[in-house]
Amino acid sequence: MLRIGTFAVFLTVMLLLQFDPFFASATAAVLALAISLIFFGNQRNAVSRAIYDARNKKNDADTDAEDVPHDPADDSRD
Repeated sequence: MLRIGTFAVFLTVMLLLQFDPFFASATAAVLALAISLIFFGNQRNAVSRAIYDARNKKNDADTDAEDVPHDPADDSRD
């Protein structure tokens, strides 16, 4: 959201100064990218960590037991 907001601010300022819309959008995109790479590193790392933790979440014992294939021949019923 910070990158989009930064882009919107730059784009709005450049359009108010009556730059060409194509040039204004390209310049705003480059400036927003550069600023986000320089100043928003902590937020980017936090998002990366959250995505990594969500994808590599460890399962508890119950979840692991449910994932084990069940063989009906192993039943000890008479």
